[in-house]
Amino acid sequence: MNRTQKTEKIAALQESFRTAYTVVVTRQGGMTVAESTDLRRQMLAAGASFRVTKNRLARIALQGTQFEHLADLFTGPTAIAFSQDAVAAAKVAVDYAKKNDKLQIIGGGLGSQLLDQKGVEALASLPSLDELRAKLVGMIQTPATRIAGVLQAPAGQLARVFGAYAKKDEAA
Repeated sequence: MNRTQKTEKIAALQESFRTAYTVVVTRQGGMTVAESTDLRRQMLAAGASFRVTKNRLARIALQGTQFEHLADLFTGPTAIAFSQDAVAAAKVAVDYAKKNDKLQIIGGGLGSQLLDQKGVEALASLPSLDELRAKLVGMIQTPATRIAGVLQAPAGQLARVFGAYAKKDEAA
């Protein structure tokens, strides 16, 4: 890899770090191409990215970003997962690591906060932004449905009373 290619890779990594909200640093020693491709597809489906990096280039790219404190995690065969959603990258990485022992979570960052392995796992257990939105919409809709039911109840009771009077007059 020549100097121009390295500069381009550093610029691309730095842009990824600037736009990401969450970064998960992993060790992926021994993973096959098929396994890496499968993990990349899962990340892409969740709105995240997964990239194998050269440690030196990653450390340079981290400089000047909110994830600068992650530089010490880049030792050995590392790869990074990053996303703009707070939990997407962590969720996919942790789920994949449970199924495949070749992927190990080292740590990561949520904004400017450093996360260890347990922190990344805790982050992965949180609901995603889309799940939170769905729950919020459900909570908003539930009271509206109840209000409509309460408002319709008196009208229904009046209709039953009038119906009973009508039947009483017919019988008489």
